[in-house]
Amino acid sequence: MLKVRAGPLLWKRAAESAGWYAARMEKRAVGFLFGLVVVLGLVSGCRSSGTSGAARDASSVAGSGQAQAGGAQAGFDFYLLNLSWSPEFCYSHPGAAECAAHPAFVLHGLWPQNNDGTYPENCSNAPGPTDATQYKDIYPDAGLLAHEWQTHGTCSGLSADGFFTDARVAFKSVATPPALSGLTAQTSMAPEDVLDLFTASNPGIARSSLALSCGNNYLTAVEVCLDKSLHPIACPAVRSCRARVVRIPPP
Repeated sequence: MLKVRAGPLLWKRAAESAGWYAARMEKRAVGFLFGLVVVLGLVSGCRSSGTSGAARDASSVAGSGQAQAGGAQAGFDFYLLNLSWSPEFCYSHPGAAECAAHPAFVLHGLWPQNNDGTYPENCSNAPGPTDATQYKDIYPDAGLLAHEWQTHGTCSGLSADGFFTDARVAFKSVATPPALSGLTAQTSMAPEDVLDLFTASNPGIARSSLALSCGNNYLTAVEVCLDKSLHPIACPAVRSCRARVVRIPPP
């Protein structure tokens, strides 16, 4: 049986991520009951808004934060840019629009975070962008875009267009290492080796600005800590995957 050590930040990230990977995790013996819980949770949570990502187990992820109560005045200290490894999503959703191009990393979100591990969510009912289609290059799924705005963007202090413009800039500022985008067969690597590839391909991003997440010892995302001007900073209260090695299926 999969054992998960619950912490508020862990559950927040698991809820953010469960939609993409529930099917794959079920196939890897997490059990029918767990899969049913995930599905039911998503009906009222992130999946209903089109979320993506990966549920993380306790051996891979740690955190000590908790969500702040919603409110338009909720502040934050830095952004966490989450770049999801798309092959995990496309494994169970081969018909998704973004999968036809066999991308490597795709944008999950630009998330306001605090130095103490807390994070604001659902800060206002401000409307999303007037034309969501202009962001199809980063969010082909309009439901995910709507979710990211409501849950995270409303806490940024920016307009919807300002927030998604920043999300695009942040996403495009990080180069995917050729060793990962060019994979033709599944491989296994230590998390530190994956992050070393990122620093080699992105000289302006220090190792201290990076974290890696995994689920069932599969790579699920690489995260970059950014200040409010989108410059890389050392990550506070963000931990990487604790697995010795992660499996990486090809794009």
